[in-house]
Amino acid sequence: MTNSDTAELRKLTDDDIIEQINGIRRELFDLRFQQATRQLTNTHRFKEARIKLAQLLTVQKERSRASSTTS
Repeated sequence: MTNSDTAELRKLTDDDIIEQINGIRRELFDLRFQQATRQLTNTHRFKEARIKLAQLLTVQKERSRASSTTS
């Protein structure tokens, strides 16, 4: 993901970030299920979803640290 995409993630609200995190976790669950039943054809989606999840969690953690240090 490029810096511009990361900047777009930082523009999201906290609720949007939580919603996307939950959606990606669900997607990863579905991908693992499809892989176990040998229905998965796009195996590259694992990597893409994990990277996106890590970026969202990083932004969420940055915000929680920033709010705890300012309080």
